[in-house]
Amino acid sequence: MSIELPSNTPQYQTEEEARRDDVVSAEALQHYGLSAQVEHELISLSENATYLVNDPGTGRTGVLRVHRQDYHPLRAIQSELDWITAVRRDTDVATNIVIPTEAGDRVYVTNIDGVERYAVMFEVMPGIEPDHTVLHATSFETLGKITGQLHQHAKTWEPPAGFQRFSWDWEHTLGKTPRWGKWEDGFSVTPDDVEMFGKAAELIRQRLEAFGKGPNRFGLTHADLRLANLLVEGESVNVIDFDDCGYAWYLYDFGAAVSFIEDDPRVPEWQSAWVEGYRSVAELSAEDEEMLATFVLLRRLLLVAWMGSHSHSRECQEQGDSFTVNTRPLVRRYLESNGSSIN
Repeated sequence: MSIELPSNTPQYQTEEEARRDDVVSAEALQHYGLSAQVEHELISLSENATYLVNDPGTGRTGVLRVHRQDYHPLRAIQSELDWITAVRRDTDVATNIVIPTEAGDRVYVTNIDGVERYAVMFEVMPGIEPDHTVLHATSFETLGKITGQLHQHAKTWEPPAGFQRFSWDWEHTLGKTPRWGKWEDGFSVTPDDVEMFGKAAELIRQRLEAFGKGPNRFGLTHADLRLANLLVEGESVNVIDFDDCGYAWYLYDFGAAVSFIEDDPRVPEWQSAWVEGYRSVAELSAEDEEMLATFVLLRRLLLVAWMGSHSHSRECQEQGDSFTVNTRPLVRRYLESNGSSIN
């Protein structure tokens, strides 16, 4: 079993945010039957703070996710865990295994400075993230197959009463109440960008409206199913990080699959491989395939917004202002092709 640690140290925007997450994590670890020798290290900082846990005293390990303040309510976190458990039970897609507290709770709940905070412990899954600098079409074929399996499950699964996840519809992506903020507030967005990106956003809206939200096109999705959220060990592939799972167009998952690399010239090759993998387990019509460019650009503009509000993230530290600069030719080609291509 191996764990790949990030190449750079996660950075908080403020010391107070770091203190609060550390308080939550340290307190939570007292409720899992671990020894006084337990150690934990921050390994990822994005929407949540993720810690690698190692306890020499008991020989146990884990991955502790401290949820970002005010991002998900308790019921939504429990609902995510409901789906993860159902997928693992009903399919051959390997997902995280939740480690309950000594009291049997899947989610540890505490109160820090008057704010309710949540943490979840998972078993360490074997494997490492595919090397994003050496990507092959076969990886995207595998990703497409996994995505198809998840979609098939979502279309037939009966969620438990009270199931609650947010939506990645137009209103909450590029619409009036965008979940990750406005793309206009992204790094290096110029007045010319506002005009051109705005035209592209309107074309996206029109195409999505025409495409519709029927039950075969819109439903429960992982919503961040990219290679960074796979752990590969030999022939085994494990899927992690369902934190953004919610209701979206199913094909939004392909936009997520090429997150941050939408401008790579190999995207058409990767798309063909993803589609082949998807069609090996689920139906994907020619009309669906023709919409993929729209979902790629929808996700790209959503990430322009996300980068503007997540300067602490690894992706922002690696790409920064260049992300918006490299978005311009994608938008230009999308408009020139009337929404059929970005490459």
